Amino acid sequence: MKRIKSMYYQFMKEPLWFKMLILTTLLVSIIFSSSAFSDNSYYRSLAKLTAAIFFCAYGFKMRRNRQISTVFFVLAVICIYLSWSSLKLT
Repeated sequence: MKRIKSMYYQFMKEPLWFKMLILTTLLVSIIFSSSAFSDNSYYRSLAKLTAAIFFCAYGFKMRRNRQISTVFFVLAVICIYLSWSSLKLT
């Protein structure tokens, strides 16, 4: 619980634009990956792209710690690949 509190306090110290970016990408990713939008491949692709933006933002933020930053960037690349592969180009 103490670790969650410290992460929350760290998030609240961030600038407003970063908070808005993180919250927007997280919400868009959750909403468009829901079952209500499962019929359209564009929405699923958009959900994965917003997840990639989320991971890239935290990758840039954590660039002092090379291992954590690398993990976030690898996750972003995986999300971009999954987004491209889930997009049906017909």
